[in-house]
Amino acid sequence: MMEIKKEATTASALPRLSQMKIIKRDGRTVDFDDQKIYDALVKAKRESVNDQPLSPLDHERILDIVERVDAEIAQRFTENVKIYEIQNIVEHTLLEKNEYELAEAYISYRTQRDFARSRATDINFTIGKLINKDRTVVNENANKDSDVFNTQRDLTAGIVGKSIGLKMLPPHVANAHQKGDIHYHDLDYHPYTPMTNCCLIDFKGMLNNGFKIGNAEVESPKSIQTATAQISQIIANVASSQYGGCSADRTDELLAPFAELNYEKHMKDAERWIESPAKREEYAKEKTRKDIYDAMQSLEYEINTLFTSNGQTPFTSLGFGLGTTWFEREIQRAILQIRINGLGSEKRTAIFPKLIFSIKKGVNSDATDPNYDIKQLALECATKRMYPDILNYDKIVELTGSFKVPMGCRSFLQGWRDENGEEINVGRMNLGVVTLNLPRIALEAAGDKDKFWSLLEERLGIAKDALVYRVERCKEAIPANAPILYMYGAFGKRLSRTDAVNELFKNKRATVSLGYIGLYEVASAFYGGEWENNPEAKEFTLAIVKELKAHTDLWGNEYGYHFSVYSTPSESLTDRFCRLDTEKFGIVKDITDKEYYTNSFHYDVRKNPTPFEKLDFEKDYPKYCSGGFIHYCEYPILQQNPKALEAVWDYSYDKIGYLGTNTPIDHCYECGYEGDFTPTERGFECPQCGNHDPKTCDVVKRTCGYLGNPQARPMVHGRHKEISSRVKHMK
Repeated sequence: MMEIKKEATTASALPRLSQMKIIKRDGRTVDFDDQKIYDALVKAKRESVNDQPLSPLDHERILDIVERVDAEIAQRFTENVKIYEIQNIVEHTLLEKNEYELAEAYISYRTQRDFARSRATDINFTIGKLINKDRTVVNENANKDSDVFNTQRDLTAGIVGKSIGLKMLPPHVANAHQKGDIHYHDLDYHPYTPMTNCCLIDFKGMLNNGFKIGNAEVESPKSIQTATAQISQIIANVASSQYGGCSADRTDELLAPFAELNYEKHMKDAERWIESPAKREEYAKEKTRKDIYDAMQSLEYEINTLFTSNGQTPFTSLGFGLGTTWFEREIQRAILQIRINGLGSEKRTAIFPKLIFSIKKGVNSDATDPNYDIKQLALECATKRMYPDILNYDKIVELTGSFKVPMGCRSFLQGWRDENGEEINVGRMNLGVVTLNLPRIALEAAGDKDKFWSLLEERLGIAKDALVYRVERCKEAIPANAPILYMYGAFGKRLSRTDAVNELFKNKRATVSLGYIGLYEVASAFYGGEWENNPEAKEFTLAIVKELKAHTDLWGNEYGYHFSVYSTPSESLTDRFCRLDTEKFGIVKDITDKEYYTNSFHYDVRKNPTPFEKLDFEKDYPKYCSGGFIHYCEYPILQQNPKALEAVWDYSYDKIGYLGTNTPIDHCYECGYEGDFTPTERGFECPQCGNHDPKTCDVVKRTCGYLGNPQARPMVHGRHKEISSRVKHMK
């Protein structure tokens, strides 16, 4: 298909029409815009001729119809006109002009739109898509294996939840979601159930003070092995009580006191049998070192073997790297060495937990720092397993107001102090995300920046209503809905059964996020696909995220919750928005023709700047989207050259807060090939022997913030196309 050329009409200059308001199906009133009548007729005509380009005569005939429709509306209505009345006038005008073929196409087009709206809440229709394994349903989440019974059960329940949820939403929000103007995330869980999204679990409070799971009262652990076992149980229960990711902050510092209990026990044993004090300490340390390794290995295996009630491995992240005691260093070393060694007899790359290594000057940044050797191990691990991603301490504090790992993938809490002035990070949470389809606004603006800003303002109003609704729905939960979160310590402060859950949300303790996608495509619509080196184009994209932040700051002050700007991971949304916009606007160069939209503020993945150029380009954005962000660089095989990766890490320290490593680590167990598998239409295959069997190959790709195994758990089409399009930033 060719890009649809939109011609402005002149009839809207009629004085009465300039004041006219349209009453939408969802009850909203918007300004009259006859361009939309023209667009609908063009779309209908194109569909009737199998998307062939329209002739100048076709456009003239359609413009004539629009002018006649404008004239009749101006004659019959004085203030407001309902959308279905306009459609009736269009159909009547077409028939009067003997445009029978176009009338039939227009009526069919309108009917199909009505069908699409109805199908979104038709449980039977969507269940049919699930039974027939429609990829938009079964591959929406790359962490879910749709062949597994409990995943199938969750997908079925999700279809019911989405249908009910759409009917619960404010009508204009539901309409905007269904059309693809916005995306109300996780409709399969929320608002049908008033679940929260992601969190930083208060493991320290739970492990030190005890907690309850099911019928068991759990006491504080007396060893690091018990502590990690309890952590895995907490993760499983938290992940089943919310729908987003969860993280353990400063894992090395969290677990060090329990490792010290092991050491004290071994020292007591040593005192009974070993005379030399030095050898006693050597013995106790060696035994404790093994305990630490075994405990951390068990935690990794347990997380990877867990299945939550929604049929997936918990999206879990472990932050570490700042501790400098012997115990903390050994925990860091064990985490990294276990990941390097791999899972099982085939030594496969673990997908979870995501590892996030913190770098701080004076701790582990350069050779003069006490933990520089741990950084070297982290570099080796990243070259072999892609994780750990890194956090640059000083930049994270600058961007978010305090230091902590993200909640799950990339959602960052902002600095916050309680009524006593104490800084609180763990035990806080995010209440959900609503994402704007920015490329659609750019396409609708058709080169008119004033129209772009006007449309953005309109969509921000809808997004605000959607986010406020999320908050209000979450407040309707009661502590008994999710005891592990509200009553037993995961969310920090422990509530009674009769307390209001809003005690943990209000006064900006909780965040709620305005997401966005596709700044690259927005600038391409105005400046062309090679815009990254155009200062005016970049300033335009920065102005957009500044505008988003200005609005969320106002909303936060108005409502008392932390509204933040969030660079949406867009695992399936990169596909959904692009697919819907292709249906609406056709194939548009550098926008819909790629079959995916670009994640957040990222540099076009098809281009090959150096890592340093890419980071310099992207570093200006997180200041305005500190509610969620991450940067990546694409590398060739790095296992023999960790110094190259270290050069990028070091360069990034003062520039960005959060950086991931994407490097080829695919492995074929048939022929022994290691490197980058070749993308195919549905997955990836060994370039040496053509093997694509997930049983005999290990394919690991960066899905979004998390890694994924697309051979074992396929991704949606758009995400697969995006991954396949990525170009290395270093050769």
